[in-house]
Amino acid sequence: MSGITDFDSLRRAMAENSERPEGPARNARAEQLLVEAEGLGIPLAVIEALGHQLKVYNYSSEKDKMFVPFARLLRMWDERPGDFDEYEVHSLHWVFKWMSSGMLDQPHVPLASIEKWLGEMEHRYRLAGHSERAVRSAEFSVAAHIGDIARAERAYAAWLAADRDSMADCPACELHGQGWWQAERGRDAEALLLWRPVLEGEFTCAHEPHTVLASSLVPLLRLGSTDEARANHLRGFRLVRSMESMRGAYADHVEFCALTGNEARGLELLAERPAYFTDTGQPRSRLDFLSVVTLLMERLDEAGLGDREVPGPAGRRWTARELATHARAEALALAARFDERNGNAYVGERARARMAQRPLVERLPLGVRATRPVSTPPVAPSAAVAADAPDLPALLAEARRLSHTLQPKAMDAWAAVSRAAEGVELDAHDRAEIADHEAMDRGPEGAALFERAAQLYAEAGDPGEALAARTRAAYVRALSGQLDEALAAVTEPYDQVLALYADDATGVRQTASVLMGRARVLMRRVQEAGEPAEETVLAEAESAVRELLALVGGYTGGDVRIAAREAEAQAMLADLAVRGGDLETAVELFGRATAGFVGAGLPWFAVEYEARLAGLAHHLGDISGAERALRAALEHGGAHLEAVGRAQLHLQLAEVLGGRGLSVEAAEHALEAAHWADEAGEGPTLGAWARQQLGGFLLRQERWAEAAEVLESALPDLSAETHGDGAVVQTMWWLGDCLSELGEHREAAERRLQAAEIAEEWPEQHDHATLAHLAAESLGAAGLPAEADRAYARAGGLWRSLGNVHGLVRSLRARAWLALRAADGTGAARELMAGAVRECETALGSAGADEEARQRLVAELGHTHRQFGDLLARSATEDADDDSIRAALEDALSEVTEAIAVFTSLGDDALHSRTGAELAAGWLEADLARPSRAATHARTVLAAYDDADPKDETARNRRAEAEQMLQVVEEQRAD
Repeated sequence: MSGITDFDSLRRAMAENSERPEGPARNARAEQLLVEAEGLGIPLAVIEALGHQLKVYNYSSEKDKMFVPFARLLRMWDERPGDFDEYEVHSLHWVFKWMSSGMLDQPHVPLASIEKWLGEMEHRYRLAGHSERAVRSAEFSVAAHIGDIARAERAYAAWLAADRDSMADCPACELHGQGWWQAERGRDAEALLLWRPVLEGEFTCAHEPHTVLASSLVPLLRLGSTDEARANHLRGFRLVRSMESMRGAYADHVEFCALTGNEARGLELLAERPAYFTDTGQPRSRLDFLSVVTLLMERLDEAGLGDREVPGPAGRRWTARELATHARAEALALAARFDERNGNAYVGERARARMAQRPLVERLPLGVRATRPVSTPPVAPSAAVAADAPDLPALLAEARRLSHTLQPKAMDAWAAVSRAAEGVELDAHDRAEIADHEAMDRGPEGAALFERAAQLYAEAGDPGEALAARTRAAYVRALSGQLDEALAAVTEPYDQVLALYADDATGVRQTASVLMGRARVLMRRVQEAGEPAEETVLAEAESAVRELLALVGGYTGGDVRIAAREAEAQAMLADLAVRGGDLETAVELFGRATAGFVGAGLPWFAVEYEARLAGLAHHLGDISGAERALRAALEHGGAHLEAVGRAQLHLQLAEVLGGRGLSVEAAEHALEAAHWADEAGEGPTLGAWARQQLGGFLLRQERWAEAAEVLESALPDLSAETHGDGAVVQTMWWLGDCLSELGEHREAAERRLQAAEIAEEWPEQHDHATLAHLAAESLGAAGLPAEADRAYARAGGLWRSLGNVHGLVRSLRARAWLALRAADGTGAARELMAGAVRECETALGSAGADEEARQRLVAELGHTHRQFGDLLARSATEDADDDSIRAALEDALSEVTEAIAVFTSLGDDALHSRTGAELAAGWLEADLARPSRAATHARTVLAAYDDADPKDETARNRRAEAEQMLQVVEEQRAD
C-alpha cells in the first residue's frame, strides 16, 4: 500500500521524495504520487503533485518530460484559477522560466515556438503585475544561444535595468548568467568580478555555487589564476558529483582536466558518470559533455595514448581513439540539429572551437590521487636523421667537456659516444674512457668494466688513471657487499699512486681519485658496521678522509673534479661526526660541504648534503636552519633532481613550514610533493603521505571542501603497515572535521567511528574517547538521536575511565539535549543534566591544589547550570497547562541563578558568561511576569559593560539585548 490516504500524507510523501537523490527513481515516484493525488478528488492536491513532478524533472536528466505536466497546469489555471492557492500561483509563473530554457535545450522545438512562448510569458507576467526582469533574462538566453549578439546585448541591458521582484532568479543564479556572458565575450576579469559574491558564499541556492565554480575554471586558467582554478575544481566537483542534473557543469570539470595536463583525472570523472554519454533528456548538456569528451580523448591520442582503454558508453570497450571519433560524430550531429532549428551555424562553430582547444597549463598538480598516463616511447631516429648527427670526434669532445665539469648529462653523452663508436677503430685511451663511463652507468654491475678500463688506461700510458679505475672497481664491489675483497683491492692502488705522485708520474686529480675511492670503501665499512662502530673502524675511515683533504684542501686550480673531492670529504667527516654523536660539528661540516659544491659551480651535488643538514638542524631544534637547507636543496637541485627526490624535499619543507604555522606555503609544497611522487610512480606510498599532509594544511586554512577531496583521495592508499595506523586515524579524523563543516554529518560520523575503532586498540584512550564524542556530535546533527545517544554514552564511559570530568560532563549534557527531543523525554533529560551537575560538584569536592584546574571545573559547573536552565525552559511546551509551564520556568530560573553565582565567583575571567546568564534570567523573569526583577538583571548587564572596549562585539551585543529587555519590561508595566 502506498499510504497516501489524505492531502497531508501526500504532502509528506512529496517532501520525502524531494529529499531523495536526483534521478529516474525520484521521477518515477513523482509520477506515482500524481496518480495518488488524482485519486483524492482535491484539485489543489493534483496541482501540487504536478508542481512536484515538474520540479523533479527539471532537476534530472529527464528535463524533456517537463512540458506535459506544465501544459496541464497552465490549462487548469486558465479554466479554474480559484483552485490555486497563493503559493501555487507563484510556482506556476516561476516555472515559465524553466519552460523557456527547457525549449532551448530541445532542438526539435522550433525557434518560432520559442519566440511565441517568450511573448506568452511576457503577456502573462504583465497580467500578473510582475516586472519584466525575468522575461528579459529569458530573451537574453534565447539570443545568446542562437548567436544574435546585438539582441543579446540589448536584452542583457534590459534585464539588469528592470526591477527585481519575486519572479527574478535568485541573486546567485543571476550573477552566474551575467558572468557567463562576460566570459563568452572574452571579458574574463569582469566575469570573475561578477561571480565573486557567489564564490565567496554571499549568495547561494540549490545549484550555486556549483555552476559558478564550474564556469569559472577556464576563465581563471586564461587569466593565469591557476591556484584559484585548482581550488574551484576541487570544491566544485565535490558539489556536482552526485547531482544528475548537472551534466553541463560536470563537463566543465572534465574540460578543466583536459586543459591542465590532468587527463587521468578526466578519465576518472568519465568513469563515475557512464549515463552521461547516453542520457537524451537534455540534448544541449549532452552536446557540452560530448564536446569535452572529444577534447579529452584527442589530447590522449596526441600524447600517444590512442590505444588506451577508456570509459565510454555502455555495451562495449572503447579506446581513446575510438571514443574520440564517436564523441565527435555524436556532438556534431547534435550541433547540426540545433543549427538547423536556429537557422545558422553558431552552435556547431562553438562546439568545434571547444573541441579544438589547446592546453592552457602543461601540468597543474591537483593534489588528488591520479595515475598519470604514460605516453608511448619515442620512435628511434631514422637513418636520414642519424646521418645529420655530430661526428665521433665532436661527440667525444662534448662528452669529455661534460664529464670534466661533472655535468649531469655527462653519462648520456658518453652513451652517445659508445653508440657512435661501434665498429670504429679507436686508440686505447678513448676506449678506456668509454669503458670507464659505461661502468659508472652500470652501478654495482660495473666492476669488470672498470677493470677493463684500467687495463686500457695502462695500455695508453696513463698509470694514474688506471689505478683510479681499479679503485672504482673496488668501491663497486664494496657496494655489492664484497667488503673484504674491496678493502684488499684498494691497498695496492693506494700504495702505487702515492709513489707515482711522489715521483711526479701522475697528477693531483688521479691521486685524489684513488684516495677518494679508498675513503669511500672505508666509509662503507663504517656503514656496514652499524651502531656503534668500532673505534678502529671509525679511526681508519677518518684518517683516510683527512689524508685526502691534506692533498686537495685549499685547491685553487680550475679543475672542478678536485674541488668536488674536497667537498665530498667534508661531508664524510660530517657523517663520522654524526656517528660519534657530535651533531653540532656535523652541521658545520655539512655546511662546508654544501658551500664547497656550490662554490665549485656544482650545486646539484650539494642537494644530498643539504637534505642531511636539514634533518640534523630539525633534530637540534633549529627550524630556521632546516628550512634554509631544504630551500637551498630545491634551488640547487633544479631540473636535475629526480622526481622522487624532489617529492621528498618538498614534503620535508612542507612539514617544517607547517610546524611553524605557515599552512598556506606548507600546502603549496605538499601539493608539489604529491605531484612529484605521482610522477615517480610513488603515488601509493610517498604520494599518500603528501596528500595526507596537504589535506591537513588545507583544513587549517578552513578550505573544507578542498581538504575533504584530497583526504578522501589519500585514504585508499594509506595503510597501517606502510604509513602507520596513526596516519590513518588522523586522516579519518581530519576528514570527519571537514565533512562536518560541509554539513555532511552522516558521512562525518562514519569516518569518525572508523577512526575510533582503530584508536580503540591503542594503549592511550584519549583519542578513542574524543573520536567517539565527535562521532556522537555528527550522528546528532545527522538526525540520528538514538545512535548519537549510544555514541555519547560510549564516550562518557571512556571519559570516566580516563578521569576526564570535562569530557564526561559534556557527554551527559549532550545526551540530555537529545533526550529532550524525544517524546516524553523531559524526565530523562532532567536526570542526565542533574547528573552532569553532580559530576562537576563531586570533582570540585576532590580537587587538589591545582588552582587552574579548579577554576576550569568551576567554569564547567557554571556552564552546566546555565545549560540546565536553558533545557528546563525549553521543556515548557506551549500545549502544557499554565501551572506546568510556570513550574518549568521557575526551575529554569533557579538553575540560571546558580550559574550567575558560579560565574560571579570567577571574576572578570567569566564576565561574558555571567552577563549571558543574567540576560537569560531576565527573560525568564519577564516570562514569569516579574518586570522589576527582569529590569534589575538588564541594568546589571549594562553596568558590567560601562567601561567596555567599543570594539568588543560581545559587549555591544550584550548591551543591545539588555536595552531591548528594558523596553520589553516597560511595555509589560504599561500593560
